[in-house]
Amino acid sequence: MLELPRFKAATVQASPVFLDTDATVDKVCALIAEAAGHGARLVAFPEVFVAGYPYWSWIANPIDGSPWFEKLARSAIEIPGPEIRKIANAAARHRIHVVIGVNERASHSVGTIYNTLVTLGEDGRILGRHRKLVPTWAEKLTWAPGDASALRVHPTAIGPLGSLACGENTNTLARFALLAQGELVHVASYISLPVAPRDYDMAEAIKVRAAAHCFEGKLFTVVSCSTVSEEIIQAMEPLNPQARELLTRSNSAFSGFLGPDGRVIGEPLIDVEGIAYAEIDLGRCIQPRQMHDITGHYNRFDVFDLRVNRRPLQAARFDDAGVPPVHLEDDPANDSQTEAFQ
Repeated sequence: MLELPRFKAATVQASPVFLDTDATVDKVCALIAEAAGHGARLVAFPEVFVAGYPYWSWIANPIDGSPWFEKLARSAIEIPGPEIRKIANAAARHRIHVVIGVNERASHSVGTIYNTLVTLGEDGRILGRHRKLVPTWAEKLTWAPGDASALRVHPTAIGPLGSLACGENTNTLARFALLAQGELVHVASYISLPVAPRDYDMAEAIKVRAAAHCFEGKLFTVVSCSTVSEEIIQAMEPLNPQARELLTRSNSAFSGFLGPDGRVIGEPLIDVEGIAYAEIDLGRCIQPRQMHDITGHYNRFDVFDLRVNRRPLQAARFDDAGVPPVHLEDDPANDSQTEAFQ
């Protein structure tokens, strides 16, 4: 008999401690404890919550923004690493699944950063590390494009869990790739973006994207969006005299829950900090799929063919598998070279 989980989910709408990695990780751990204390088995955090978003790329020129890029690079984390281990330990201690956005520094380069979503199981294991496929607009000044190696849905005790970062939730093929893997719980992480064009309602745009994914896929979406703190505004003001005006426009952050019919569940958070909660019953995904199951009976796979390259991208491939490394001190040929240098 098919049994689908029912559980309580939490979503965080908050600001990081701007570019302060250790303090932000401490804040994350406290929020994990708070969400678990209210009975949540899943908590979602915003995009690049550890430890900040590059707002300077939207309000300053690239030259003035470059020193801030260095600050972001220095505050970025490696995965695995001590920061994500601390968050994972909190997840395990409180028996709660966690999806969180981080600035991930590449292990091979001090100047390459990824916009990464980390998914942690309730036992603290890293289930996935998804790097945003395409940085959006001004974000290309900061983040390298990711790959599809972790464009995956994770089997968990709360159901098949997937996630995408911000603008990726507009990417129809990325969303379909998750749906095709049986996704029933989707986490969509965002940042508050008040500096968008004046006729662009960010909160409404976030909701529309989530509703589309829910209605098309007949699943639940948990949306988590950051806020812009006074700390961030004051940090950006020296770069642009209009920084405060640009970063305080209302209707710039939306966090909440949407169900398989595309409608909002409960009261979402708009602009304000807090944690929202909702009861999720994955059994509600069954009946709507009798009408539209776009990864099953309501499609034509003889007509449409989606192929996803999940090979990880890397700077170079070294074809020396099985060849033992040469140790300079063990190589007899080095004797003459040593003598020549003496």
